[in-house]
Amino acid sequence: MPSPRRTRLTPDQRRAQLLLLGRDLLGTRTLDELSIDDLAEKAGISRGLMFHYFKSKQGFHRAVVEAACEDFLARTAPDPALEPLARLHAVLGAFVDYVLDHRATYVSLVRGAASADETVRDLVEGARRTQADRVTAGCVELGLADTPLLRTAARAWVVFAEESVVAWQQPDSDRAGLAEFLERTLVAVLGCVDEGAHVLGGGG
Repeated sequence: MPSPRRTRLTPDQRRAQLLLLGRDLLGTRTLDELSIDDLAEKAGISRGLMFHYFKSKQGFHRAVVEAACEDFLARTAPDPALEPLARLHAVLGAFVDYVLDHRATYVSLVRGAASADETVRDLVEGARRTQADRVTAGCVELGLADTPLLRTAARAWVVFAEESVVAWQQPDSDRAGLAEFLERTLVAVLGCVDEGAHVLGGGG
């Protein structure tokens, strides 16, 4: 009986496969430790083919960070079908779930903000800006004024939330407790910006 024919990947499919493997490896090592050789071995391809797709180690790192940021933002995106408060609860829950399910990868991303590679720093900062913009948009929808102070507070809270979830030492089973803590801190920060922020606490 003839052996089944091996499916040949298109260039786009191969690149997507390599990025997925790179994201998986990012969960076991820092960005600086992520090597072309390791990925080539994992994928069963030559080192030269890796350079064909990514040009350099730096290009590989940038592509992996970009893919990881896109995945994070997609999984934590607000659902426009939900009411504003329910949307906030869902986003915070998704954020906690993502970080606790991909802690090592997320830590590598957060620490990537200090990377010597400007493109990597910009990608991580871009993800933070998107999260801060989402917080700002949700607050405006709930009646808060869109001011520079609100945007500053949203940005600062996003960084605080990053560090809080990364540093979380309680059992993963208490994810709801962590999400509720983040919501209380957000309400407290926004209360310093606009007294009307108390409406955010209406959902408990």
